[in-house]
Amino acid sequence: MTVRRVMGIETEYGISVPGDPAANPMILSGQVVNAYASAQGIRAAHASWDYADEAPLRDARGFEMGRGAADASQLTDEEDPTLANVVLTNGARLYVDHAHPEYSSPEVTSPRAAVAFDRAGEAIMAESVRRLSQVPPGVNLYKNNTDGKGQSYGTHENYLMRRETPFTDIVRHLVPFFVARQVVTGSGRVGIGMDSRTAGYQLSQRSDFFEVEVGLETTLKRPIINTRDEPHAVADLYRRLHVIIGDANHCDVANLLKLGTTSLVLAMIEDRAIDVDLTVARPVATLQAVSHDPTCTSLIELRDGTKLTAVQLLWRYHALAERYLKSRYAGELDSDTDEVMRWWAIVLDRLERDPREASRELDWVAKQQVLQGYIDRDGLDWTDSRLRAIDIQWSDVRPDKGIFHKLRAAGRFEELVTESAVMEAVHEPPHDTRAYFRGKCLEKYPDQIAAASWDSVIFDIPGQTSLQRVPMLEPLRGTKAAVGALFDRSPDAATLLRELASASG
Repeated sequence: MTVRRVMGIETEYGISVPGDPAANPMILSGQVVNAYASAQGIRAAHASWDYADEAPLRDARGFEMGRGAADASQLTDEEDPTLANVVLTNGARLYVDHAHPEYSSPEVTSPRAAVAFDRAGEAIMAESVRRLSQVPPGVNLYKNNTDGKGQSYGTHENYLMRRETPFTDIVRHLVPFFVARQVVTGSGRVGIGMDSRTAGYQLSQRSDFFEVEVGLETTLKRPIINTRDEPHAVADLYRRLHVIIGDANHCDVANLLKLGTTSLVLAMIEDRAIDVDLTVARPVATLQAVSHDPTCTSLIELRDGTKLTAVQLLWRYHALAERYLKSRYAGELDSDTDEVMRWWAIVLDRLERDPREASRELDWVAKQQVLQGYIDRDGLDWTDSRLRAIDIQWSDVRPDKGIFHKLRAAGRFEELVTESAVMEAVHEPPHDTRAYFRGKCLEKYPDQIAAASWDSVIFDIPGQTSLQRVPMLEPLRGTKAAVGALFDRSPDAATLLRELASASG
């Protein structure tokens, strides 16, 4: 394995109404989803979600939580007909998740593609805001992870893995990596503690909200390693590692490294290529201590007594990856893996010398520099409410309001994905996963699709008395190479289904 595998990002967006802090966020989130869906000619009744294969309470440790013991937020397999929930032509899911609009990207096979489709989600949310602004007061959306008042919402990553990989190995080798990873992937935050009551600045928006090392929950008792075992694929072959500890990144390099380095570590775990014990002595407390230190000099204590910084720990993972890739591929790397390894070394080198050198690549560094500029210019300190307002405004999705977007337009960041590639990803699905089939069905036959999910499309064919469900349990099938020609010669869904039956027969 290299960095290439089936992966994706789910992002819940912060939401508010100007001048109305008591507005109902669920209703607002529904307006966000419906505003975009209606603009694209998608009606929720013809593009809703298929919940048949959802299993949110199945645990990777070998058991299933009883529904009576589960928090209501965990029951994501129960359809609420009052909440907007649609599938888009790019293969993504746009829906209301609890009190937030969420964009779940389509499945892709490379970190660079993940960045493009994650940024497509930003563009989609910005378009919803633009449309809703035509009826004041409108709605504001923020690609962040906390409101600064004690609430956190997620940016989740998903990685397809081999089922045969022992889950204990995943926990052992991934926890130390996640504790350290935030020095690269953190998006920065004003305030310390869940409610930001203590003054200061930290690397990650999410770290203060984690309470345990391993667990099934995602909205309470948040674990560093989430055990939800819902593969959305052939269960005997695959598991989907659901990662809830990441921040919402705007910087392309940080986002690329979030997906790419994690995928590489997972490849090493799958191939049993990590032969050292990097277990952190107190992972939850250490996770938060690392986040609270923007100098990146706080020490992580390993179980064997070794003490090192987060950057030094990531260098250890980098060295393991170099050894693994040299042994397995003799240094002949694909372009995606080469890009990740190159940026990984560049960023760690800059963090080791002086974190400020990484302001073009890392969210938390760039945000800190902007905030420090206000502090120096206006004589502020970290208790000033204006800094918290700037923190929120940083992630505003509107191009003319969001601080990050204005700085990006000014050329302040290293861009890996062009704006044209992002806009293509808004409408077109990836070509090399089943998302192509899903997205093209929504594009060509929107009125003949009853529902869809990651692993199915359900057709409602005129004149037929029953719905027809096409399963898609293999994520690397349904690609453009496999079915593109079928779409070209199928003017309607009935023809497509006949062609599929003929091809499979």
